[in-house]
Amino acid sequence: MSIQEVPRVPETISFPHEEEKIMKYWKEIDVFQTCLKQSKGKPRYSFYDGPPFATGLPHYGHILAGTIKDVVTRYAHQQGFHVERRFGWDCHGLPVEFEIDKALDIKGPDDVMKMGIDKYNAECRKIVTRYVKEWEIIIGRIGRWIDFKNDYKTLYPSFMESVWWVFKQLYLKGLVYQGNKVMPYSTACNTPLSNFESGQNYKDVIDPAVTVSLPLLDDEDGASLLIWTTTPWTLPSNLTACVNPDLTYVLLEQLSTGKRYIMLEVRIETIFQPNDYKILKSFNGSKLKGLRYEPIFPFFTHLKDKAFRVLTDDYVTAESGTGVVHQAPYFGEDDYRVCLNAGIITKDQEPLCPVDASGRFVKPVTDFEGMYVKDADKKIIAALKANGRLIHQSQIKHSYPFCWRSDTPLIYKAVPSWFVRVEHMTEELQKASSETYWVPDFVKDKRFGNWLREARDWAISRNRYWGTPIPMWISPKGDEYVCVGSIAELEELTGQKIMDLHRESIDHLEIPSKIPGNPPLRRVPEVFDCWFESGSMPYAQKHYPFENMKEFEESFPADFIAEGIDQTRGWFYTLLVISTALFGHAPFKNLIANGLILASDGQKMSKRKKNYPDPLEVVSKYGADALRLYLINSPVVRADNLRFKEEGVRDILKDVFLPWYNAFRFLLQNIESFVQDNNQSFYYSEKDVATTNIMDQWILSFTQSLLKYVRNEMSLYHLYNVIPRLTKFIDYLTNWYVRMNRKRLKGDGGLDDCKSALLTLFDVLLNIVKMMAPFSPFLSETMYQYLKKLMKTSAESVHYLMLPQPNKAFINKDIERAVSRMQSVIELGRVLRDRKTIPIKYPLPEVIVVHQDPQYIADVLSLQEYIHLELNVRCINTTTDKSKYGITLRAEPDYKVLGARLKQEFKTVTAGIQALTDPEINEMVKTGFRMIAGQRIEISEVRLIFKSESINTSQYEVNSDNDVLILLDVTPDSSMQDEGTAREIINRIQKLRKKAHLVPTDQVSVFYKTDGDLNRIAKSYSEFIENTIKTTFKPLEEKRNFHQIIIEDFQKLKNSSLQLVLTRARDIIFPTSKWVNIQLIDLKSRYCKGATKALALLEVANRPVNLVKLQSEIFSLFGIENFKLVGQNGKELVENDLLHLSGQTVFVIPTNKEISLPECNGTPFCKVFNFVEQNVSGTLILENPAGNEILNEKDYKEIINQWVKVAKDDQ
Repeated sequence: MSIQEVPRVPETISFPHEEEKIMKYWKEIDVFQTCLKQSKGKPRYSFYDGPPFATGLPHYGHILAGTIKDVVTRYAHQQGFHVERRFGWDCHGLPVEFEIDKALDIKGPDDVMKMGIDKYNAECRKIVTRYVKEWEIIIGRIGRWIDFKNDYKTLYPSFMESVWWVFKQLYLKGLVYQGNKVMPYSTACNTPLSNFESGQNYKDVIDPAVTVSLPLLDDEDGASLLIWTTTPWTLPSNLTACVNPDLTYVLLEQLSTGKRYIMLEVRIETIFQPNDYKILKSFNGSKLKGLRYEPIFPFFTHLKDKAFRVLTDDYVTAESGTGVVHQAPYFGEDDYRVCLNAGIITKDQEPLCPVDASGRFVKPVTDFEGMYVKDADKKIIAALKANGRLIHQSQIKHSYPFCWRSDTPLIYKAVPSWFVRVEHMTEELQKASSETYWVPDFVKDKRFGNWLREARDWAISRNRYWGTPIPMWISPKGDEYVCVGSIAELEELTGQKIMDLHRESIDHLEIPSKIPGNPPLRRVPEVFDCWFESGSMPYAQKHYPFENMKEFEESFPADFIAEGIDQTRGWFYTLLVISTALFGHAPFKNLIANGLILASDGQKMSKRKKNYPDPLEVVSKYGADALRLYLINSPVVRADNLRFKEEGVRDILKDVFLPWYNAFRFLLQNIESFVQDNNQSFYYSEKDVATTNIMDQWILSFTQSLLKYVRNEMSLYHLYNVIPRLTKFIDYLTNWYVRMNRKRLKGDGGLDDCKSALLTLFDVLLNIVKMMAPFSPFLSETMYQYLKKLMKTSAESVHYLMLPQPNKAFINKDIERAVSRMQSVIELGRVLRDRKTIPIKYPLPEVIVVHQDPQYIADVLSLQEYIHLELNVRCINTTTDKSKYGITLRAEPDYKVLGARLKQEFKTVTAGIQALTDPEINEMVKTGFRMIAGQRIEISEVRLIFKSESINTSQYEVNSDNDVLILLDVTPDSSMQDEGTAREIINRIQKLRKKAHLVPTDQVSVFYKTDGDLNRIAKSYSEFIENTIKTTFKPLEEKRNFHQIIIEDFQKLKNSSLQLVLTRARDIIFPTSKWVNIQLIDLKSRYCKGATKALALLEVANRPVNLVKLQSEIFSLFGIENFKLVGQNGKELVENDLLHLSGQTVFVIPTNKEISLPECNGTPFCKVFNFVEQNVSGTLILENPAGNEILNEKDYKEIINQWVKVAKDDQ
């Protein structure tokens, strides 16, 4: 029985499968809620979750933003904060209504009215939570912890009531008004959109471009103005033309027709051929002001006294068209402004807008009545041609806004809307924004800052049905208004009990007029834009101010929010506008804006094109942790775009998780061996971690420095800096620490040194698990579940643990610096060996390390034993004077890096870099930078090239990393060549041992036969070979008959033949009792340093051993389960086989795998002692499978006496 059960780590791992197991475990212990209970009462860290729509499934954008939020909030919990994480749902608005309109074939408002708002909204209510369950499953599988049960929904009456409160506060501040305004309008959704919504979906389209004549009235030259437009459908509503008063216009004659036209001089040849016109006169645009022209169409001729004249404004440019802009004031923002200023229209008049809510012409435009405006373009152009007004026709490709929900072209159209005043508060908005912290900061300063500087009044109303109704009641004459701010207020004003706030529940309610005899007030028909609701979520999710006042005040403003960069004109903006208007500051302190995820070809991800892999399929292949790390370690966290590539997720497994897991498995395996081999338990405690080994001290210091770095960068929300450092650390841990300390971890340095190394590696891995827990919560938990069994802790989950403060006692910057410098030298040397294709087996004479800093040289020399081993060099020499070797430097710029940064100054800086002298370069290396042509140039931005007049380049190879320089002597003498060949022989022997399924503890003798020069090397280096292989290495002629051959092989090496023979290393004593050899095939032993061979007795004290007992013995010897036993014939053993097995080998193999069995020679695998006592004979096994003696002579007598007693009792 083992003194301690060490948990067994599988040889291979399926990360997705392990994650599924962790999901079940988390459910069993209710891990998320337990975390929240544990942190109750701690300082709050508040977080707002932007609400998505549940009418579609989550995509990579949601997964990315969700992962960022999860990492930050998990980390905040690790810092000792209580982090409430509530999921929110956007339930109102166009996304929902558009789905219903498609499903029910609803074309416009008339269809809704026929159906009834109550029935329409009931249909909307049915689908708002269509995919809620799928969201919970997908978000949960990604590892995001968020409270779905305690969610908020924008359709809850409590949420809607708080939205009413927000609106009333804005109303009382005088920030709400109703007006006609030309706005982006979705004809598919029958509603205007805000200016930031219209900017979300631009597409390149091809539109008609027409040039049309406007014949001037009473003109002595008989001239016509030429206007140009890409929206022919607006021409029936033309009321004026506009020119720039300060630009130069001309009267020209078209030679081919004799007709005369007026247009901007610089735009003539966009319409006319160079040899087909003559300029008659030129003049400023101001000369055209007030001229009258003949209407294009007759639909508004009743306005001819005021309309159909030329106006002036500087919005007209020379960049496109003819310099004469046609104006339809209710279909263009500038058109409306200019016509309003000129008195052509008035603010309070009925809009002249012959287009209905669905984008179809209505009276008085009878010629095209009922046609959708874009479809009418062709007929309008045909009419222009028929009446002689079409001068030129072409097509233009340009960027045009589309509805973000219906993906149909927007039009600009005057509609009565409710607005929040924003233009007057742009400075306050910029000040509020400046007090927040954004990652990356350029998004706040540029993209968001520019938007705030140009902020316009916000249209918050929608002519729709499924949304929070605008709580404004108005008298029929519009002379009496009541703004309602709560359910209680509405109940008091109407005398009705209010159970819900949707239109069907309150549209019929009337508020009595305060003016005697006047009719009651009725609610305006509009509902809030859903962006107004999401911008109100900080208050509405808490039902503020109606309840949770204290809770709200403690969590406002939020410590953190995060969404995609597209929300700079969406949620980030609406949050800021409302909060600044209400409270004078932003509703959040810290913000991360992520970039967009594109398909691998750079195109937008499209379900229709199927140009990206399904997220859940990626998770089922590679695991959620791999996907999380891939996203967090990509450009999107810096607000750049990411081309999603599945192989990038795979590489996270290969480059990060597998090395990390292998280091973890290596630790657990060696702890198990430590316990078994030394009969001593192993438990980790931080206070026991103490070591004098410099590599232990380095990795402990490096770990604590990493912890300090992670804490600092996470406080700055620099996720993009944390992950590269964590993954680089794992590389250092596995490829430097573990690899260079394998023998110590396996116990080669003795018990105390082994335990010290194991405690060091345990401490490092435990710290890494804690640091990685927010980023890769599944794998961190998997590892912790093993590690906690070797610790005295009650914490069931790694996520219950706080992130420790760095242990300053472990931090030793001198050691970190020295090891870093040692690594630089080794890596530079490896590059040179690779360049010259000299394997590491072949020793080289010398490496010379050159650095001007004596401390650097001292650091390298303090670790020279490792450089000797890793570079396999005989001698290490150092110098601070490179001139001693005739080495000078010249510098070249890093063209890619500096070219991108400096642009126009690059040429001048390049010349300056190339002109640097050797002393100047030395100084630059020392300081790390140099000012060149007014630019600060870092040493990392230049390439140093070494020249030497005196070094023999055929002898020395030179390499540098812009800091240290090494010279590697690549001309080994004959003795070094011979040593390399001897190492090749050792390598062949080790491979042969592996081929024979031998383990390090198997004692063998090695015999060889060779010829030529190889024979000389084998003889002269026999002692070197024997010391390395830890056994004899003799010529084949010295082999005797009692040397039983295990395996032999014939090979070629250095053009010579090489025969190697492995035999049993000692005189064989065969047991007198019945016995069998036991050999594991394709199974790993948990005990005895992985040994795979043992010996078992088939009879003890004359009592036969049955099959069950034999299987039990095998479990005790090797600690393996799930196996079957087969004989040398390959057949599975049954009970009767044991009668005839003595002297044979029993193979222990996996239960469900076909295995090829090795040859057997009948030699016992372990030493035995045969005895005869009182006419009873027997056998004692003296070794365990690792080759360690388990019995000594003083134990013999007691065991033999027991054996004899049992045998006598049975007689």
